[in-house]
Amino acid sequence: MLLLKLLSRLPLSVLYALTDLLYVLVYRLGRFRQALSIGNLQRSFPDKPAAEIERIARQSYHNAFDLIAEVLKGAAMEPAAIRERMRIHNLELLAPYLSANQPVVLLASHHCNWEWLLLVACLELKVSVDAVYKPLRVAAIDRFMFETRSRFGGNPIAVKDFLVEVLKRRASGRIFALVADQTPPRDEEKHWTTFLNQDTAFFVGADKIARIVRAPVFFVGIARTRRGFYEATLQPLAQPPYSGEGTDIIERYARAAEAHISRHPADWLWMYRKWKYKKPLYV
Repeated sequence: MLLLKLLSRLPLSVLYALTDLLYVLVYRLGRFRQALSIGNLQRSFPDKPAAEIERIARQSYHNAFDLIAEVLKGAAMEPAAIRERMRIHNLELLAPYLSANQPVVLLASHHCNWEWLLLVACLELKVSVDAVYKPLRVAAIDRFMFETRSRFGGNPIAVKDFLVEVLKRRASGRIFALVADQTPPRDEEKHWTTFLNQDTAFFVGADKIARIVRAPVFFVGIARTRRGFYEATLQPLAQPPYSGEGTDIIERYARAAEAHISRHPADWLWMYRKWKYKKPLYV
């Protein structure tokens, strides 16, 4: 963990140089998950020519290694620098709910830099931001990420505890933030839909949380303006009152995320094993 903290003190340009080298070693020479990424892209965009598929895969890896540098730097960046590099548009959409002491659910995806999004949301919104996360296997890295995410008042909550904590905190104006494009385990409840031209499973937790706490839901789409600079935009997905149970909220999220990824394909993690298993014949 000390090494990670020392690295975070380096200029971002130096960190980019280090991760550029990692990109060459891992993607160019090691060919780590190249076939997986190419296959994911081919199935998602069957009409794109092979050369474009390869270009998107290559840029996606390069962007992913940029993210490593930016996550490291996020542990030491000054608030002004984070605000300059990650701007959130139309935050005023949240004001009526938060001022009425009502919680809001924000759903992002593994697109661009979702870690800086959490940091700047804490700075700009000036309310508690409870962010679900999956603890990492390496304890030192997990502690580093927890401390970084907590820098400006963020509340990282392990996924296994998230629903319980939401219930405890539902009577206050706060943000519940989830990166909702992950794939649930085979034995968990899920919502199946067609996403990027493929049968795809989604967690239903975000849908359940929004209904339980009667919170409006917004999709947060992040766009890269240039290296190390991003703009995020809120898109309303659903608002109470909700009628009973269902999965229409996560379906709306899937459509919004799909459209955003299609516009900016190189900024998504194509090396991620999103399609781990096939849809059962009878669901």
